Amino acid sequence: MNCCKPPELLERKVFLGQPSPTKFAKNAVKNTKYNLITFIPKVLFEQFKVFINLYFLAVAITQLIPALRVTYVYTSWAPLGFVIFITMCREAFDDVKRRMRDNEVNSAPYKKLTPGGVLSVTADKIKVGDLIYIEKDQRVPADVILLRTTEKAGSCFIRTDQLDGETDWKLRLAVGTTQKLTSDTEVLQCGPSIYAEKPQKDIHNFIGNFYSALPAATEEPLNIENTMWANTVVANGTALGAVIYTGRETRSSMNTNDAPSKIGHTDAEINNLTKLLFLLTVALSIALVLLKGATTMWYKYFIRFIVLFSYIIPINLRVNLDLSKIWYSICIHKDDEIPETVVRNTTIPEELGRISYLLSDKTGTLTQNEMVFKKLHLGTVSFGTESFPEVKEHLVSEYNNGTKQGTKVRKTLSYRVKESVRALAICHNVTPCGADETGEEEQGEGEVNPAFSTYSLNEKMQYQAASPDEVALVEWTEEVNLTLVYRDRQIMRLRTPAGDIEEFEILLIFPFTSESKRMGIIVRDTASGEISFVMKGADVVMANIGGNFCLYCILIPRNMR
Repeated sequence: MNCCKPPELLERKVFLGQPSPTKFAKNAVKNTKYNLITFIPKVLFEQFKVFINLYFLAVAITQLIPALRVTYVYTSWAPLGFVIFITMCREAFDDVKRRMRDNEVNSAPYKKLTPGGVLSVTADKIKVGDLIYIEKDQRVPADVILLRTTEKAGSCFIRTDQLDGETDWKLRLAVGTTQKLTSDTEVLQCGPSIYAEKPQKDIHNFIGNFYSALPAATEEPLNIENTMWANTVVANGTALGAVIYTGRETRSSMNTNDAPSKIGHTDAEINNLTKLLFLLTVALSIALVLLKGATTMWYKYFIRFIVLFSYIIPINLRVNLDLSKIWYSICIHKDDEIPETVVRNTTIPEELGRISYLLSDKTGTLTQNEMVFKKLHLGTVSFGTESFPEVKEHLVSEYNNGTKQGTKVRKTLSYRVKESVRALAICHNVTPCGADETGEEEQGEGEVNPAFSTYSLNEKMQYQAASPDEVALVEWTEEVNLTLVYRDRQIMRLRTPAGDIEEFEILLIFPFTSESKRMGIIVRDTASGEISFVMKGADVVMANIGGNFCLYCILIPRNMR
């Protein structure tokens, strides 16, 4: 019985770049429901769980008994066999498509860093302890720890929509010890190892440690910010990751259940109507037996009457329904108005016609997470889309006056506008990554992109962030000529309307959480040395904290009026 038990999940210490003495799960993706041995038994079991199929099977069996036969055998078995054959063909087609998708994922090529150099390896050959390169827009093949990234500051964004349904990008940080190394090969030379907790379903938490032996023994704690789970996608740069979980032990696999056999509402309704018609045939058969009179062979006549009345239940309805589902699936797949649509299941395509309402728990699902800044409210005055040029004028006036931060000045409207716009330009987790007009490549954090070394006023920036709301705020500050031109984990630079550069040292960030509904940042102005604490959040929270000192911003989806 021990061979039937699932393997025990244990915490582990992984030595990077070395064969593991412990046998871990293979990294092959398998979403198929059947194999050559289980296909026929499973399909038959699933089909005869349905009452209408079980009913016609019982009727067909009775025709094998000469005493109960009222018609030719083939007239009962041929329709039932055809229905089951069509169903088996449909299930086989769906499972073959699943296998083809699995093979496509498993055969995806990756680069593996070894002591002998960089080798090419397919996804299903990746093992625990391997060092894998993951390019931009490439799927993460297993659960990995981010060791290095081409971004100089050691951070990169990942897309997790295939893991948790969130379209916002998530920021991930490389292990500081390995990011500081001058080359990737030095990772293998420092005797690295990772302690990882046992595999579990929780995708929002992780506990581990990174160890290195050379040049000196070091230990660095790991958390969720150092991880990239399987089926996420690297959004920028190239990442070097150490594999800690593979196959069924990955977070995504542990949160995935086996594909159930789906039954649509139409099939359920037909099944229920079949039960009612069966009760009707039973009632008619009992009535006819009673009219015939009591005999010792009454049960034989009863079964014969049920078989005769079985034509009340049309088995050809099942045939037509199964064929129509296949035809609907083909039409959906080839419809020019919905290109690239993939029909993953031909069992319930008719369910699409029953959709009356689309319910969404957030606006981003329907608005594609594209937000636009519409209004700035400063308590006694507000600026809308038509009055944004006035905001530019206030900024130009205030910055041209040369007032330094920390100097006691009269809080004029221009000063309030300047401080408000600068607060929006500082309090965020946005990273500038390129220029639209110049077409330059993304910059590495920690080194100013040559395209921005002169901080030209004519350049249009592109931004990366975990939230589209933050991008909308920073894009608006650029629109009013206070532009975020550089950002890493320590430094932030803003370009003023006068073309000068304001530099701020990032001391501490309080990230946004669903519980606090706000985020904050502490920065030091490198010119004046003044330390500022800027906070932003939902109005219901900030009104109680800031009172009359709050500024209010209104964002709406780009495709809404």
